[in-house]
Amino acid sequence: MATGAYENDRKSSYPLTKMNFLVTVDTIAGSAAFSEITGVEATVDVIEFRQGNSGSLAPVKIPGLVKHGNVTLKMGYIISSAFKTWIMECVSETRGQIPRQDVTIELIDINSGAPNSLVTTSQGARQWSLKNAWVTKYTAPDLDAKNSDVAIETVEICYEELIIPN
Repeated sequence: MATGAYENDRKSSYPLTKMNFLVTVDTIAGSAAFSEITGVEATVDVIEFRQGNSGSLAPVKIPGLVKHGNVTLKMGYIISSAFKTWIMECVSETRGQIPRQDVTIELIDINSGAPNSLVTTSQGARQWSLKNAWVTKYTAPDLDAKNSDVAIETVEICYEELIIPN
């Protein structure tokens, strides 16, 4: 076996770690860096139906509406950014139309390229695209003078459609 073939087999057998990811919000440049993302999901309602003259006592199950849960993003507290402006526009009491954005979450394979290039390029190994997303909840960091942890903000966004391109 050639050395190059062995290297390719070995690299493809490593599972992707979930600690390297990139989040891009459609029209927002310089978005915040996140420490955790949870809740990307889609479920299909099950509709049970049985005709009155059916020979079986079991109902037929057919797919119904597709529903998506809310995604929770956690980030270290930052003073100002375009992403924070979007949050404020969504949760403001005096807002106009809710500013919807497309959000892309990419799981990055650090085995396939140089880690230093990940900040400027998005060579994601796996993507999840959230269409028509908007902020539905913002939680400020807990403040405790006796604790030296990083102040973590939590943002919950809802979305209408989940696309898994690859």
